[in-house]
Amino acid sequence: MTPQNSQAHPTRWVRLTALLLQVSLAACGGGGSADGPTAGADAPSPAPAPAPAPGASPAPSVPGALSPTYTGEGTFYGATGEGNCTFDASPGNLMVAAMNGPDYAGSAVCGQFVAVTGPKGAVTVRITDQCPECKSGDLDLSESAFARIANPVAGRVPIRWHVVPGDVTGPVSYRYKEGSSRWWVAIQVRNHRLPITGLEIKPSGSADWIAVARTDYNYFVHPSAIATGPLQVRITALGGATLIDTLPEPSEGVVVAGAGQFP
Repeated sequence: MTPQNSQAHPTRWVRLTALLLQVSLAACGGGGSADGPTAGADAPSPAPAPAPAPGASPAPSVPGALSPTYTGEGTFYGATGEGNCTFDASPGNLMVAAMNGPDYAGSAVCGQFVAVTGPKGAVTVRITDQCPECKSGDLDLSESAFARIANPVAGRVPIRWHVVPGDVTGPVSYRYKEGSSRWWVAIQVRNHRLPITGLEIKPSGSADWIAVARTDYNYFVHPSAIATGPLQVRITALGGATLIDTLPEPSEGVVVAGAGQFP
């Protein structure tokens, strides 16, 4: 996911050429999936929500909005649902987008939903990736999402957007990253209606909650050993709502459905 500028980013010619075969003027980006680091290489927990971009209104200006209104430029790329947020591909729902580097906020925006308005119309997308070269306020949308707000021939268009509650079904879910065990625990939160701002664990036999740092690839990682057995997880959403679930002992690649969803 990069802005549409092939001259500025010559190393991305392969991806750009594929898109140029489909439209007369493509707007695409780089980025891509990020491999998880080894234990001990975890990023610090980011701010709970991106800081207002230049030009953003000082307070939510749309009923139901969870953030200020941002302005920037919209582009598109061949999104699959994968990317820096390390979610799975979602071929059945490609209403997704990549957040610009400054507002990515160390993955704090991963999984949140944003309502985007362009010259042609509006669309709600889920953030699944990062556009490192995009400026604050910009979004790099999937091809199908971009077509909802503008003519693809335009390639790059002015947009405005704000964070909204997601239209999700079922409870939140949790995924243990590959390599997870009681010695190194990495948990990703999925299918959440509201942006996730924090995660804590309470291992078996523990009386206290332990705050877990979020990495820039959208996993909360506790790099130290915990007791054997199940552990409780408490997640906090933007606005302060919390959910508590009990997960089995960490095991790599396991996905566990939670008991509820944020209101």
